[in-house]
Amino acid sequence: MTTPTAQPLPATSRGGPMIHVQEDREPTLLVIGGGIAGASVAYFAARSGWAVTLLDAAEARASDVPAALLDPARGQSGRMDVRALEGLRLSWSLIRRLEARGHRIPHEHNGVLRPLASDLARAKFERHLPPELPHHWLTAARSPAPLAPGWPHLLLLPEGGWLAGAALVTALIAASRATVRRGRVATWDAHTATLAGGEVLSAEAVVWCGGSIGATWGGGTGLPTSGQTHRGGTLLLLDRAVTPLPVSSGVYLSPIIQENGQRGGVLGATFEAPAPQCNVGGPALRSLNWLLSRASALTGNLSSTVTGFWSGSRLSGERFGQQPGGWWALSGLGSKGFLLGPLLARELVAELSGHSSGPSGSPRPSSPDG
Repeated sequence: MTTPTAQPLPATSRGGPMIHVQEDREPTLLVIGGGIAGASVAYFAARSGWAVTLLDAAEARASDVPAALLDPARGQSGRMDVRALEGLRLSWSLIRRLEARGHRIPHEHNGVLRPLASDLARAKFERHLPPELPHHWLTAARSPAPLAPGWPHLLLLPEGGWLAGAALVTALIAASRATVRRGRVATWDAHTATLAGGEVLSAEAVVWCGGSIGATWGGGTGLPTSGQTHRGGTLLLLDRAVTPLPVSSGVYLSPIIQENGQRGGVLGATFEAPAPQCNVGGPALRSLNWLLSRASALTGNLSSTVTGFWSGSRLSGERFGQQPGGWWALSGLGSKGFLLGPLLARELVAELSGHSSGPSGSPRPSSPDG
């Protein structure tokens, strides 16, 4: 594989509608941001023949969450993204493939339980659940997890589950064999990225995959921020799992597998008020009070011991595809990063590769498999 750091481009190639690449070498790609979006873009781009350099500050990444839920039914309305089932299955497929190649990704593909407090809430979910999504309606007496009273309807989504976010991101980057450069990116355009220290890197294409912290840093570079919001959340790390599978209703409880191989648990939610920029820190007392009160209403069993906490900030307001400045973007996926990030990254790389051609003008093929 050739070195991913590209050479300067002729001025005539900048801003053109097609990326011209010599047939005897790989096209070069700069990916800005090393969360689930950037890691997925790097992975699929490498499989499609790109030499990738990943630029990542490795600070305040929401994708480093200890337990990310793969839950196709997000929120309390019962609405589902039309791509949710496809994204869900691709994410599990990626985990299987990466583990088969020796990467360790703690996860459990054992379903997600969604307790619902009323007949009206069940009716909302029934209206929006696609028939092709496997699901089961249970009564409280048949619950696979200990719940507090007051949950007459339980929706079990057997294709859901949880995964260790940082482990999947690390595996995707390692499998891509991307050159990783640590540092903040100050500015970028269609073919270059300038690090905070002044070093300029160039490539045939640039994909911005910054999350909440990256969008905050990029606010002074002309990065469009309209329609995007930042929302913080916290997970309490527990010495043991409260439930045998993820349970989600406003807050979520999930098992985790700790670094020492022992089983633990988490209690968390993305619950802070939406903000115009990233503000990562420890949770306020009022936030902890809200989190614990919601957990008490959900399970009634809070005998686990808190061993630590994790806080992060998510960026919402999806940005996908080529931007007016010629650079590309995959960002703003909010709580759906692990559900839709790999799927959208595969689609973006296919579109990006369609813009890459040799001297003959024929598009370079992209890998059709996941």
